[in-house]
Amino acid sequence: MTRKVRVRFAPSPTGPLHIGGVRTALYNYLFARKHGGDFILRIEDTDQKRFVPGAEDYINESLNWLNIAPDEGVQQGGPCAPYRQSERMATYRQYADQLVAAGHAYYAFDTEDDLNVMRERLEAARMPAKYDAASRMSMKNSLTLSEDEVNRRLENGDPYVIRIKLPRKEEVRFHDEVRGWVVVHTAQMDDKVLLKQDGLPTYHLANVVDDHVMDITHVIRGEEWLPSAPLHVLLYRYLGWEETMPKFAHLSLLLKPDGKGKLSKRDGDRLGFPVFPLEWNDPKSGEISSGYRESGYLPEAVLNMLALLGWHPSDNRELFSLDELVEAFSLEKVSKSGAKFDADKARWFNHQYLMQKDNSLIAAEIKQQLTDRDYSASQDYVEAVIGMMKEKVNFIPEIVEAGYFFFEDPTSYDEKVVNKRWNDDVVKHITNIADRWNSLEEFSAEMLESSFKTYAEETGINPGSLMQPIRLAVSGAAGGPPIYDMIALLGRETVVRRMTSADERIRLGSS
Repeated sequence: MTRKVRVRFAPSPTGPLHIGGVRTALYNYLFARKHGGDFILRIEDTDQKRFVPGAEDYINESLNWLNIAPDEGVQQGGPCAPYRQSERMATYRQYADQLVAAGHAYYAFDTEDDLNVMRERLEAARMPAKYDAASRMSMKNSLTLSEDEVNRRLENGDPYVIRIKLPRKEEVRFHDEVRGWVVVHTAQMDDKVLLKQDGLPTYHLANVVDDHVMDITHVIRGEEWLPSAPLHVLLYRYLGWEETMPKFAHLSLLLKPDGKGKLSKRDGDRLGFPVFPLEWNDPKSGEISSGYRESGYLPEAVLNMLALLGWHPSDNRELFSLDELVEAFSLEKVSKSGAKFDADKARWFNHQYLMQKDNSLIAAEIKQQLTDRDYSASQDYVEAVIGMMKEKVNFIPEIVEAGYFFFEDPTSYDEKVVNKRWNDDVVKHITNIADRWNSLEEFSAEMLESSFKTYAEETGINPGSLMQPIRLAVSGAAGGPPIYDMIALLGRETVVRRMTSADERIRLGSS
């Protein structure tokens, strides 16, 4: 019987969700949807020392904003609740004890001083400083101490950890869905701690137990966990779960724009782009880090951009809706090599989705921005402005910022155009054209263009020499939307006033 696909995204609530983590969540979501499976959000909060208030809510809000909310999780509930590891403690202890009883793990009573002495001794001998099959036999653990001594220490409440007991010489093999066969020798590994002194499990034990209990079929996670995968394979084997062990897929890193190293949480604002989905206000330092949402990115654009950072579709398409990503996605097309983050490409994606977005929806989003600037205009007028300006910008807030002249007279004039093209002859022609336009029976783009061409023919002037100065007089800018459409929308009274008063305004601005 074929098992239903079940995947999980398992972040730690230790701060804001990095965009690389969002990509991991997205790939899990796409894989689950592609195969009619379940996408689970599990909060791995066993490291209480690093817990940051608000981080869990931030994770949930990020996934909801991106429209990749899980099927099961703390907010959604589900058959495998609870979905916080801190609420599943009794489960982990049971399996740690099972491993000890089966001889696959042991109690270690070593103090921090004992561990430091061991490391110094091994380093002096130019050997790897690790707790493994060789070094463990000189340490204080249930493999070297008598049974009576071990029992006495346990009864006395002496501090201890539980470590996995790795075989001295064994190859661990597993197939990674992205990287192919991975082979690691246990001589390269160490006896990792499974249960800490405070009774909390480490990631290694907790994630294996939870993935089994939650019937996870595929573990899709970042490549930073690839070195730990052989240990996890052994844990599945020692716990008797090897036949139902999930398939692994370790995703490559997101790299800095120059390709030199992993894109870190500190890189974003330093390099001028967000690395978090939402703005983050650090509760400890008060430091605020920018987010894609607050920077004006559309969730569809962020998802599309992230999907192509490490995954290559069969064709060379770049624009995918979420449903199209689900249809096209496969782990076989995920790259083994790191993907360089491209901030310019991210803005390009946002522009593409901005162009597709309905003007009425954008109007609703800029309503507060218009109110804050005391701009008053009809819904039809605002939507018409959006239709013209969204081709020229990358983000919704820029529509009002760059197109402010649709709502008020220009407050500045492009200096390059003024210096190059503005002179007394130009002013005379602009005044004459304004008079003609003012007397037009119909103030439409077609009539405006026809009237201008007629004037140019009658006066013998080159039409190109006046187009930019007219735009300057009306909007103050060197470029912008199609000029006749822009002028027609602004209306007769506004345009004529601006054209006839532009010279005075420009001279005042330059004086």
